[in-house]
Amino acid sequence: MTALITGGGSGIGLEYARQLAGRGYDLAIVSNRWEELSLAQAELSMEFGVKVQTLYADLARHGAAAEVVAWCDREGIVPIVLVNNAGMFFMEYLGEDSLGKVSAMMTLHVETVTELNILFGARMKAAGHGHILNMASMTAWVPAPGIAVYSASKAYLVSFGKGLSHELKPYGVTVTTVCPAAVDTGLYPLGEKLRTRLKRLGIIKSPEWLVRRALKGMFHGRRVMRPGPLNRLVPALVKLAPDTLIDHLGMKWFNRRRV
Repeated sequence: MTALITGGGSGIGLEYARQLAGRGYDLAIVSNRWEELSLAQAELSMEFGVKVQTLYADLARHGAAAEVVAWCDREGIVPIVLVNNAGMFFMEYLGEDSLGKVSAMMTLHVETVTELNILFGARMKAAGHGHILNMASMTAWVPAPGIAVYSASKAYLVSFGKGLSHELKPYGVTVTTVCPAAVDTGLYPLGEKLRTRLKRLGIIKSPEWLVRRALKGMFHGRRVMRPGPLNRLVPALVKLAPDTLIDHLGMKWFNRRRV
């Protein structure tokens, strides 16, 4: 049995690979970071004794999902677990110079994930079993200045994943969308002192903590997961906040960034 993980060379994706390998799964890892991919392959195969196959690919390109499927067919890889973890993040007020990053993010978070769900979901449906896990974010419920595209793309994943889960469940296939709050990875540009303080307070969780809960939910057929108390508290507080306050805080942050 094989698990296919996108963005599996580092961070949360690598932790998914570790924990799935610990459950006895062979691994197929896709990443656009060659050095991390090679290191992950060597580390995981040595530590867990499982087969680890890797594909160096940029999933923020049109047609990337079809390339992943073609690679699986060439290598005889038949995933019964698909983890769509690859993602990108930027925080800025949008302008013309943002369009390149916006296009890449929408392709990576929306187009590629949707196509991978459909293509591998159809194969799992035909086989009568399988699990799909899509990584979204707490920001799916927190549309805010500076992360307008990021939060919108994650909101799409929540809606799409839940709808697809209803389509595939009668055929033995689960679709789980995980919406974490802050996780201790390199995705967020935080200073080390602030990162340490937030971890000590429990505001930032470890990848191990998140992945353990996400996989448990996936194997139990959960449709949407919002692990941790912040996932309930922060969106509720933001919903109660007046739009004028969010406008003010956003502009304050934006003006500070420009200095």
